[in-house]
Amino acid sequence: MNTLFQFMAAALFLAAAFEGSNAQLSTTFYATTCPNVSSVARSILEQAQQNDVRIGAKLIRLQFHDCFVNGCDGSLLLDNADGIETEKDEPQNASVDGYGVVDDIKTALENVCPGVVSCSDILAIAAQISVSLDGGPTWEVQMGRRDSRTAHRAAVAAGIPSPFESLGDVRAKFTNVGLDSTDLVALSGAHTIGRAQCFTFTRRLYNFNNISGNADPSLDPTYLETLRQACPENMGGDALNNLDPTTPNGFDNNYFTNLQNNRGLLQSDQDLFSTNGSDTVAIVNRFGNSQSDFFDSFGQSMINMGNISPLTGTNGEIRADCKRVN
Repeated sequence: MNTLFQFMAAALFLAAAFEGSNAQLSTTFYATTCPNVSSVARSILEQAQQNDVRIGAKLIRLQFHDCFVNGCDGSLLLDNADGIETEKDEPQNASVDGYGVVDDIKTALENVCPGVVSCSDILAIAAQISVSLDGGPTWEVQMGRRDSRTAHRAAVAAGIPSPFESLGDVRAKFTNVGLDSTDLVALSGAHTIGRAQCFTFTRRLYNFNNISGNADPSLDPTYLETLRQACPENMGGDALNNLDPTTPNGFDNNYFTNLQNNRGLLQSDQDLFSTNGSDTVAIVNRFGNSQSDFFDSFGQSMINMGNISPLTGTNGEIRADCKRVN
């Protein structure tokens, strides 16, 4: 009898442990443990937006760059430490910003519900609130992620899409994390806000297909001249340019109408519309013709992205400081 009881107890323990390590994300995860999580984050973000009109774009990008490298686990936030090589030092992350606002949200949450809200969940919450503050859609953020105890620097180059890559290569990186063409086009629509440095697109202006003096024929001629004035050849590549030249600080569907008019700033953006035979063309047209369709799809795609290989249950930890492990 004792042996049977011990066996049953062990089985129940293993089942509970298995269930805990495979827990699902939930929109009500903090309903009892930290019910004010969204309002606390919003108060920080409202102030941050007043100080930096670009903060929304920065925070969306933070979550994107975190989730596309070994899943949504907050690993991008870790600084260098013993046994940890930060992902921040990789070229793909060199211009990523917004860490300070994430730290501010974490500090505020630690004051009201210490040890409860993960840094990876803060990234998801901050992205959603920032989009809403910029005039974009809202969606129900799924939470319950836990934080990685290590960084994944070696995986950054293979995971993060580059503005210099072909549509096929970018699509492959989305497919690798379980996202489809609608997700690709919808999430690219985050470029309706934000800026890009000259070096990310000057090849299109002066050296397209490695031919000196050649410009990308998919660029609207008037827009080409505007960009050449903003980014003179051989004058350095750090100057910032609006990803959406029409409404650069408002989250709307003008990114897609820009593509329809051959005014996509990055080649990887314009390729979504200018690649003959690609299924992305019809999606661009759909979003360009209906902002509500774009908003609905963007919210769902952010949820899909936030579901990429999260740590849940007893995996990982809840960091007290987003920059370092406990």
